[in-house]
Amino acid sequence: MSTTYDLIVIGSGTAATTVARRVSAAGLSVAVTDFRPYGGTCALRGCDPKKMLIGGTSAADHVRRMDGKGVEGEVRIDWRSLMEFKRGFTDPVPEKKEKSFSDSGIATYHGKARFVGPNSVAINDERLEAKHIVLATGSEAVTLGISGEEYLVDNQGFLEMERLPRRIVLVGGGYIAAEFSHIAARAGAEVTILQQGDRMLTGFDPDLVGWLMEKYEDIGVTLHAETTVERVEKTGDAFRVIAGGKGGTRTYDADLVVHAAGRQPDFASLDLDAGDVELRDGKLALNQYLQSTSNPAVYAAGDTAQMGPSLTPVSNHDGKVVAANLLDGNHITPNYTGVPSVAFTLPPIARVGLDEAQVREKGLKFRMQSDRTPGWFSTRQQAETISGHKVLVEEGSGRILGAHLLGPHADEVINIFTLAVRHGLTADQLKETMFAYPTGASDISSML
Repeated sequence: MSTTYDLIVIGSGTAATTVARRVSAAGLSVAVTDFRPYGGTCALRGCDPKKMLIGGTSAADHVRRMDGKGVEGEVRIDWRSLMEFKRGFTDPVPEKKEKSFSDSGIATYHGKARFVGPNSVAINDERLEAKHIVLATGSEAVTLGISGEEYLVDNQGFLEMERLPRRIVLVGGGYIAAEFSHIAARAGAEVTILQQGDRMLTGFDPDLVGWLMEKYEDIGVTLHAETTVERVEKTGDAFRVIAGGKGGTRTYDADLVVHAAGRQPDFASLDLDAGDVELRDGKLALNQYLQSTSNPAVYAAGDTAQMGPSLTPVSNHDGKVVAANLLDGNHITPNYTGVPSVAFTLPPIARVGLDEAQVREKGLKFRMQSDRTPGWFSTRQQAETISGHKVLVEEGSGRILGAHLLGPHADEVINIFTLAVRHGLTADQLKETMFAYPTGASDISSML
């Protein structure tokens, strides 16, 4: 015996929630299922809890930078208290999320879903049928394929630590390694990063990343580039990481080893073959409407779809696109023009639009305004020493092609540039705009 709905959504994060609520609000019957606590990666295991920890470590860092400038006294991070503060936000999420679904008339299920037909899934011992099924399962850490991989913790493990280990090794050089290293180092840990590439944060402008690396040195983070982890061994209560690089094989002792080497869509347990859902080069085979090319009953959104950057705003955008296409037929395609991204290091680094290499590859004529700005008021007022920007403007039209920011206000100011990139605003239009002063945004005219 099976239960039938108009729509089944697998997942309960940002993309899943957007689709489920919009389709339910239109009067259709909807079911949501997740084998994890309801809420998704961002709310429970990613963006939000990470930002809570950054709130505490950035406050402590600011006090330290202000030492001798009118602020006195020692400051330290109480990790247990910081985690309690974080849990005050994350712990209520699953119950609130599930209740919000129920209050909206959305049925909720718990357990791993797997296809048992093109329009049906099994959850534990229950079978559900639906006209459409949306895959919004999020992502999981990639498999490294090394001996001792079971000793590594992922982002969730780091964000749920009850105590701060003395020595931490981060494997990888992307967002997770960049942000977690700043959190841990400022909280008092000895941090080492082992990455395969020749530099960190490859999605950001290399010049700005180079400036940011000076901050890593200042806070005592040790970075080993072009280094490949070969195995991890347990040594009593600690671990030993064996890695090879240009200088040969080295060992690194740690009390915690964190997997920060990339993520992939979490659909391995869905039994896609049973649902006639095909993959192409390891990704879901989707058309421009985020619909499966092999099974028109199935759509995907967010990290599962992999059509846009793996970011929460993209998941929300995908959810809106899928909901609209489910309700009114395929007529909307996602628009990923001007998607901003931020690595919440201290200070943060941000980007939107094209980078210098992409502009040159497209053969566009452009002018570039780039500068290091430690002497600007907005930087000095925060007692910061690292800041700068690179803005690319198209010759002739004056359109903002891309903006790359580093500094105390980069995570907020990038949103102004996002508006410009997405809607084709020109440098002159931004210059003519009056921003509140003195703020981070009031620096924009000087960046153009």
